[in-house]
Amino acid sequence: MNEKKDIKSMPLSVLMEELAAAGEKPFHAKQMYQWMHVKLAGGFEEMTDLSRNLREKCEREYEYTKLTVVEVQESKIDGTKKFLFGLADGNVVESVWMKYRHGNSVCISSQVGCRMGCRFCASTLDGLERNLRPSEMLDQIYSIQRITGERVSNVVVMGTGEPMDNYENLMVFLRMLTDENGLNISQRNVTVSTCGLVPRMKQLAEEKLQITLALSLHAVSDEKRRQLMPIAERYSIRELMEACAYYFEKTGRRITFEYSLVGGVNDTDKDAEGLIALAKPLHCHVNLIPVNPIKERDYVQSKNGRVQAFREKLERAGVAATVRREMGRDIDGACGQLRRRHLPRK
Repeated sequence: MNEKKDIKSMPLSVLMEELAAAGEKPFHAKQMYQWMHVKLAGGFEEMTDLSRNLREKCEREYEYTKLTVVEVQESKIDGTKKFLFGLADGNVVESVWMKYRHGNSVCISSQVGCRMGCRFCASTLDGLERNLRPSEMLDQIYSIQRITGERVSNVVVMGTGEPMDNYENLMVFLRMLTDENGLNISQRNVTVSTCGLVPRMKQLAEEKLQITLALSLHAVSDEKRRQLMPIAERYSIRELMEACAYYFEKTGRRITFEYSLVGGVNDTDKDAEGLIALAKPLHCHVNLIPVNPIKERDYVQSKNGRVQAFREKLERAGVAATVRREMGRDIDGACGQLRRRHLPRK
């Protein structure tokens, strides 16, 4: 028996070719695309302006990705919602919905688990299960819009997984997310993070997208970065900075350095000076993140006064720096925490 094709992962041009090959008219593909990516239909049966025959045929021949809600946590502090979604194969992924004054932001996962092994992250503790398909990345956003009844204006691919380790699916997802025929989210409102896969960063630069690239830097020396992030064994900070410069040159988009402050590990004045030396020539924005403690590791957050002193030192040197507002601290806010808590029950 042939495996069903994933219709929700098809860009409009591909869907038009697919239906044309089956003898359908191009406008049927446009109607179906709108049902899937604008009206956020839960299945073919909802596509009421398509013939019953076509809907039944699609039901037989195509897989229609629709995530199920396994658990929702809501922060009593700031209204942040964390969703645990079930996939068709029984795996689960996390997404986070955050309300800001400038609009609603969703942080999505790009893989089930992660193989990058960063020491302070819960996502990576059980390794990589598999990549997410474009439809599974999109439907995290669609499900949240359906549940909250509110439009998402910003998308961050910074949940579980290394997006650049799922590059082909990520590219399809980004183009569909920002396509005027779909949700039509501005590329400038999309951020993709990476722990530093240098060849993929350069490849992304060639795509000429207007998204923001966020590099998980977390240390300013190769030695210290290797302690925190195994990927640093493969690519040096010098190679990373070359890739960042290449991205900036090709796209004109300034890069964000994500820097998790771990008490007594990477939050000294010397670390701040090293960060200034890296960020300033590239006009980078630095996002300081007080690390989210996880019980499987013994890393602790930097003290509040140290965080502020670190930020002020960067700003005095002319490096734009913000401290990430902690959202959902009273729930399983950090990447991978909710999924990991769910796995033993499963």
